[in-house]
Amino acid sequence: MKVNKQYCGTTAKGDLYLISLENEKGTSVEILNYGAIIKSFKVKAADGKEVDIVLGFDNVDEYFSKEYLSNYPYFGAVIGRYANRVKGGKFKIDGKDYQIAQNQNGDCLHGGIEGFDKKVFEVIGYTALPNPTVTLRYISSDGEEHFPGNLDLYITFELNNENELSYEFKATTDAPTAVNITHHSYFNLDGGATTIGEHLLTINADNYLEQDSNYVVTGNLIPIASTAHDFRTERTINRDMDPEEGYDQSFVIANPGGLALAAKAKSKETGVQLNVFTTEPVVHLYCGKYIPEIKGKNGVKYGPFHAFCLETQVHPNAINIPSLPDTILRPGSVYSTRTVYKVSNGNQG
Repeated sequence: MKVNKQYCGTTAKGDLYLISLENEKGTSVEILNYGAIIKSFKVKAADGKEVDIVLGFDNVDEYFSKEYLSNYPYFGAVIGRYANRVKGGKFKIDGKDYQIAQNQNGDCLHGGIEGFDKKVFEVIGYTALPNPTVTLRYISSDGEEHFPGNLDLYITFELNNENELSYEFKATTDAPTAVNITHHSYFNLDGGATTIGEHLLTINADNYLEQDSNYVVTGNLIPIASTAHDFRTERTINRDMDPEEGYDQSFVIANPGGLALAAKAKSKETGVQLNVFTTEPVVHLYCGKYIPEIKGKNGVKYGPFHAFCLETQVHPNAINIPSLPDTILRPGSVYSTRTVYKVSNGNQG
């Protein structure tokens, strides 16, 4: 079991560090304290070769390039203070109206103009035993992107010998505020060079959430039976997928409670399988329609549909829909969620 912290340079927001976690099975993960980005997630394929299953860049500097930021897809970053879209960038808490940033067709997307994905987190601590872990901290100040309250957020990543990479969010506030945090890793279990249509996918959901024309959740549940969204039994992603749109949809996890299975994905080429477990009630499937044509790791050219995301969270826009779960965090309460990525290749657990 190994952990290593490497200095990567300094920005106006603080020093950059890359923390590497490695278990005894040869699985390794690199976490950047900028955006809490999962920079790499390397596992053994069925033939024993190493495959990096997340999109991103070889060099840290590339996450700051104009080419990347001008067509920004949030590669591998934490998303907050509020994931996905908030209708009109508006919400109400205790009778008071709040207008947060409107950065996507008049709505607020992924926390606003500069969300947690572009923040430098403090490296609180890291350890190799009993499992490699790292804990990051970011304090989001009152009024940031016009959200109320100071939010004190901790993220702990852990890689164990069961080939499980977990991340846990914990946050507190000094004033009532809206919170719904997720992580935006882009997965390609073939290593990123090809599109993901032939990946096999299962989603543990009986319903998905209706969206308006701007992809904002309305609050209505739609049964997935006999629709293109029915992934209850394993099938390829592209079997019923609109080839122009892909999928960009929130699925309500069946029988949530505790740490529940949300989804499973598998590569026919490498044999790598990814199981996603979470304490959250929703998993959002996004198939990368807007991934820019850009050079990624090892000179591989990325583009639309070169990866999928399985973003665990509370129902998007829930802050505006009383019938959906409460996403108001209040002083004295702790926001706490946990998601686990378990990888295997048919030869190892």
